[in-house]
Amino acid sequence: MRPMKRIMTGALMLLSALNLQAWQGDVTINTPNSQLLLTATEGSDLRQLYYGDKSATMQELRDAGSAFNFEVMPAFGSVDPVHLPALQVQHWDGDQNLELTVTDYQTQDEPRACVHVFTMQDKLLPVTVKVFYKAYKRVDVIETWTEISHQEKKAVTLKRFDSGHLTLRQGDVWVTHLHGNWAAEADIAQEPLALGMKTIRNSDGARNSHLDAPELMLSLDGRPQELTGRTIGLALCWSGNFELRMNTVSHREHHVYAGIDPTASEYILEPKEVFATPHLAMAWSAEGMSGVSRVFHDWARKEGMFHRGMQVGDILLNSWEGIYLDITEEKIIRMMDDIAAFGGELFVMDDGWFGDKYPRKEDNSSLGDWVVDKQKLPNGIKALTEAARQRKIKFGIWIEPEMTNTVSELFNQHPDWVLQRPGRDLRKGRGGTQVVLDMTNPRVQDFVFSVVDNLMTEYPEISYIKWDANAPIANYGSTYLPKAKQSNIYIDYHLGLIKTLKRIREKYPDLVVQDCASGGGRANYGLLPYFDEFWVSDNTDALQRVYIQYGTSLFFPANAMACHINHVPYWNTGGRVIPVKFRCDVAMSGRLGIELQPRQMTDEERQQCTTCFADYKQLRPIVQTGNLYRLLSPYDRKGVSALIYTGDAEAVLFVYKTDNYYDQPLPRLRLAGLDPAKRYTFTEKNVRVGQQPCQLNGKSFTGRFLMDVGIEVPLREDYASRVFLLK
Repeated sequence: MRPMKRIMTGALMLLSALNLQAWQGDVTINTPNSQLLLTATEGSDLRQLYYGDKSATMQELRDAGSAFNFEVMPAFGSVDPVHLPALQVQHWDGDQNLELTVTDYQTQDEPRACVHVFTMQDKLLPVTVKVFYKAYKRVDVIETWTEISHQEKKAVTLKRFDSGHLTLRQGDVWVTHLHGNWAAEADIAQEPLALGMKTIRNSDGARNSHLDAPELMLSLDGRPQELTGRTIGLALCWSGNFELRMNTVSHREHHVYAGIDPTASEYILEPKEVFATPHLAMAWSAEGMSGVSRVFHDWARKEGMFHRGMQVGDILLNSWEGIYLDITEEKIIRMMDDIAAFGGELFVMDDGWFGDKYPRKEDNSSLGDWVVDKQKLPNGIKALTEAARQRKIKFGIWIEPEMTNTVSELFNQHPDWVLQRPGRDLRKGRGGTQVVLDMTNPRVQDFVFSVVDNLMTEYPEISYIKWDANAPIANYGSTYLPKAKQSNIYIDYHLGLIKTLKRIREKYPDLVVQDCASGGGRANYGLLPYFDEFWVSDNTDALQRVYIQYGTSLFFPANAMACHINHVPYWNTGGRVIPVKFRCDVAMSGRLGIELQPRQMTDEERQQCTTCFADYKQLRPIVQTGNLYRLLSPYDRKGVSALIYTGDAEAVLFVYKTDNYYDQPLPRLRLAGLDPAKRYTFTEKNVRVGQQPCQLNGKSFTGRFLMDVGIEVPLREDYASRVFLLK
């Protein structure tokens, strides 16, 4: 009987296909300056014809032989063996073939975007794949994702489920992506796409921006340039394991695939259940890498991908590198006195404030026991929030709610709440005791929500939370998920995390939350909608931060980047000593903060930071919400790095000397993003203590001169740096 049922099902699918309306044929998906051209016809799957600027018409593309005709979501069992599948499904009876045909197309007009929905169904079995495109009306971003469902007799297994697939004409195409490690995040790697396969992936489980990151840029006109050249940006909006694949075949095309890494993640999908892949954001610009960056920044801030949006962040002091775990009420209040004296606006108490039975004296206990250590804070958190109020600053606190230690009351009471491999020893992380809670479990989700909810209920004066995640998923097993669905762990963990974060945001929309994960381990668009900023790296050495912040800026806006002034000598870079002026100037290019013990600062450091804070308050709206143009890359090894943020009538220019040697030739600096018809007056900000502004201070130039001819910025000494306000 089974073959007859399959034939009948196939006949019903064919009948649906015969009912297609007049929309059959070419479909244009538009943003202000880009277009994606697709074709959807009876008896065929959905196909991509073109992605690029809007100057091309479909007829011209066909006449010139420049139109593609490749599957949007190539499926295993029907895709050309030369290419790779973006989808692979194992049906309940073991069949792994998928032959998709378009059965419906609808559009939904929203205030800021138009959503296109293509429905495809398998010719034989009741599997439905919906492909979504959300084209924004004000920025050149198209989001794409799929929803997979079925009505088979039993569960099916999703073996591959990419969010999107893009085809590009083969040529001198280069890929730019971010690589790195703890304390060395967001290092820029660039290379031409050659024949064969290029794969970028991350399998940490809990964090996905250490090592490789889920974003890349494709430069279509040769070696990547900051200000010129057709460029495509891709960002997978996901916080878990991912895989980006670039397959160059037959001397003709580059095929780019992006989605969740399927390794150990075959997803068991029940009948009528819907599996939605993460959104893949595609950005287009003809103005090089900086152009794509500005598109992503605008999309994030203005279209709701970023919780802070166009708001600016406060100047803060975080206690971690000042006193680490050695927290006492006296030390905390003294640090509040100092940040208030500098003109700061927020104090954040980091790790070490909690634990009852197991006080948090080292990093090997207490996670999960979110109660005040009365030995350290005898008057509790209430005394600290009151002290902050008296000093007219805000108060924030550190938590790590997804993790616990095996030395904790939480673990003693709920050992089944941690991810674990039944019958096997627990693999433990930081401090030899840290493990990850099972976020697939609704009870654990409720607990993680309660960590924030309890703090905010008892201490509503808390205005800022630093949310950390210092461990990978090292134990692949869940006591909550059934045995048949253990392969859902990597995905369901992040779905549970996102569900919890949504609850927190709904109840506490005004609470500022920083996303930290051993530094920049979670700098991704999967989580940014629920956070206000990233802790970009645990490395606050100013010279290395020039590189880290430059790389992070490729995809994320300045008000999402927490950039702190550090102490010297700095342990993370072998005791390097960098002048405080340079440290301040580097931190001013993002959301400014400070990460040291103020009582150990020199008089020069105190004076410079006070000047820095005052000047930054004037520059902050332009820096944090302006348009970024990267002018000189530190990766080009020219001895200088420079970037400019522009507003309607003002701009802020940052210039850093990254190398220093005798008779060093420094490049003339040509600016960008200015109005050529306007005159701009230079005012040097954060001038070094005891020195006068440089000769550019007070000088005026036309925007045309600054962009075409440029200026010579005085950078004589080691670690020289300049910050200018242009009005």
